[in-house]
Amino acid sequence: MNQTILNIIAIVAVGVVAVILFMGLWNMFKGQDENRSQMLMRARVIAQAVAIAVLLGALFLFGRGNGG
Repeated sequence: MNQTILNIIAIVAVGVVAVILFMGLWNMFKGQDENRSQMLMRARVIAQAVAIAVLLGALFLFGRGNGG
């Protein structure tokens, strides 16, 4: 997999985590449905796990550096 593609996937994954986080916080502060807030926070945890896996995969594949 090309490093540029993996970088884009990592950025998108982190962006998805941020969007879900802000949606959950917005819903919580507005005092709307608590079940929706819980669902969004659970989705954030899953998205965060995926983002961490992508970042670790990028480090594993391309983090060796140039020397040696």
